[in-house]
Amino acid sequence: MGCRPKWAGFYGRGVDAFRIAVNSDGSRGRAFVLRSARFPCRSAHLLFDRRRTTPPMPERHRPFAREVFAAELAARTQLAARATPTAKQPAPRARAAEPSSESSSESIVVVLPDQLSLAIGPTARVDPRTTRLVLLESGEWFSRRPYHRQRLAWILLSQRKFALEAADHGYSVEVLFGDEPMVELLREYLASRGKARGTSRGSARCMEPAEREMRAEFAPLVSAGLLAFEPHDGFLTTATDLEAGRTAEGWRMDRFYQAVRRRTGILMEAGKPVGGKFSFDAENRRRWDGSPPAPTPPEFPGSPLREEVASIIETRFSRHPGTLDIAAIPATRAEIDRLWNWAKKSCLPNFGPYEDAMSRRSRGVFHTRISPLMNLHRLLPRQVVHDVAALTLPISSQEGFIRQVLGWREFVYQVHRATDGFRSGRASDEAPLSQPGDGGFARWKGEPWQPVQPAPAGVDGGARPNLLAADAGVPPAYWGAPSGLACLDHVVEDVWAEGWSHHITRLMVLGNLATLFGVSPRELCDWFWIAYIDAWDWVVEPNVLAMATYATSEMTTKPYVSGSAYLEKMGDSCRTCRFTPGKDCPIGPLYWAFLARNNTVLADNPRMKLPLASARGRTDDVRSREAQTFVALRDVLINGKRWEGGSVADVKSAHAPERGMKSAKSPSKSPSKTSVKSPATTCATSSATTPSLFAREDPKNPNAQSTGRARRNP
Repeated sequence: MGCRPKWAGFYGRGVDAFRIAVNSDGSRGRAFVLRSARFPCRSAHLLFDRRRTTPPMPERHRPFAREVFAAELAARTQLAARATPTAKQPAPRARAAEPSSESSSESIVVVLPDQLSLAIGPTARVDPRTTRLVLLESGEWFSRRPYHRQRLAWILLSQRKFALEAADHGYSVEVLFGDEPMVELLREYLASRGKARGTSRGSARCMEPAEREMRAEFAPLVSAGLLAFEPHDGFLTTATDLEAGRTAEGWRMDRFYQAVRRRTGILMEAGKPVGGKFSFDAENRRRWDGSPPAPTPPEFPGSPLREEVASIIETRFSRHPGTLDIAAIPATRAEIDRLWNWAKKSCLPNFGPYEDAMSRRSRGVFHTRISPLMNLHRLLPRQVVHDVAALTLPISSQEGFIRQVLGWREFVYQVHRATDGFRSGRASDEAPLSQPGDGGFARWKGEPWQPVQPAPAGVDGGARPNLLAADAGVPPAYWGAPSGLACLDHVVEDVWAEGWSHHITRLMVLGNLATLFGVSPRELCDWFWIAYIDAWDWVVEPNVLAMATYATSEMTTKPYVSGSAYLEKMGDSCRTCRFTPGKDCPIGPLYWAFLARNNTVLADNPRMKLPLASARGRTDDVRSREAQTFVALRDVLINGKRWEGGSVADVKSAHAPERGMKSAKSPSKSPSKTSVKSPATTCATSSATTPSLFAREDPKNPNAQSTGRARRNP
């Protein structure tokens, strides 16, 4: 009874619930949680019994497998307890520990799923010997949307490895499990802490969430004084930096990026940019035909904890789509360092020239794939930028990579905060829906998505700007149903295979085609949020709502759309497609039909004057057939069918101008690997990048029709 629980997790519900505790001396026991009938989520009291072991529970009462995790956390806690006080200090900290806010007892620091670093936030300023870290694993949050299995695995495995690292550094670590939303798990926990101390409530602090949705979820606890937010110091810029990027038309990334470079001195010499200019983007548009060879990402060996997380995904989250490859996830510090070293050595030297290239021979080409690590803060952006700035690299690769992290990634985060997630100043018909969207899951699957529990108060369906009034649903082709368009089908296959693709495939295939189809920006945004392992609202909403679909003009100057010419130039999918660019490929007619539909809205945009003038010069007959192609193709895909051709606009006469236009960017195994089929086949079995579609603006030539890129973290 005198042992302090170091780890706890709920099994079951109501009077059947209990929690497993790992005590400060490493012993384990069963702790019954007696709950009242009126308030089933409130703990009445706890009774710890070290002599009893955990009995097996029915699957429905075991939302999260945790035996391996509990045992390893207990073992590490014991080792840390035997260490000297000096050894307990976290290695990453450079600052001296500050006095605890609760000098007579432990202070509570909540670490959210995307804050997994001891070097930022409150954990960088407290004494681990007097601090208890609280982490949350919520069934409601994990099932709020039909997230890709690989995304869930990234978060679960990373969070559990972080908990073990924190225990190594001397922290008391407690993980709260349950089907309830995160806010309710924490509310109950703080209430039980307060009662144990003879007060009405306990209190905790937390680094402010980067996600607007997460800030909204925890707002009631902040308002009630139960939770205090501290500034998020995982990002490298401030609102003041964003203001430096403001123009009369809105925020612009190039101005923001230049201001940040000047302020920080990164890639600057004597006040001038290294290499003589701020951006080498114009040099980074080569097609990749297999040489130099693209590197193969490392895989990471199996472990009991990896197998436990894989088991959770395969059982508890079997309804979620996508392929699970647990061996692809770097989780320990050594594994993260290994991936980052691979990226620096094997990817970055050739990253710049080929960053826009798309290929069936390599999904990532020379992209680093570190975006999910940075967005979880397992790999800090400041380390990434510092490391790359210190490397000896071609300037086009060095600057191109840093622009993605220090430029676009920071830019989209600051714009998202400044606009309240693109909600500020919206008309009533653009108000958020009441519940989170499913990204077209129900249309593909034929049944609605059912989360474990409803989303908590404050969580809604997200911002809905829609400048171009696009209202079609996300086609089942985005979930894996064959579309007949090789470029789309290849990228979708890649996404559901690993929950990732690089920034050009996101912008110029998935985003471009959805915009040409007239897909709802909000529903497409939800699809990206669901499908990508590096997706959070501050990433997908700027990149999809503002960049890919031009649903709002606050941070981009034009729609980033193209016909088939760009896709043929920068990729190789056309070689395996039944349709031929410039002949019977429907993407050209879709492009011209898009310009015709949106002529009125875009007429005053200086960057659209040339393509709109070309569109108006097409004959009535050609425009009619292009409109027919748009309607026919959209209807076929929205019904989950394959496009077999049909009323495509004229052959060369309709497409020849499109091929000469510059509106399309003008280049100037583990045993834990679960073989899951495409989500279109079955749901149950089935870069420093940031979901970013990182964009480029050319301030010197506002009429240039080169398509900007989405810049996902490298």
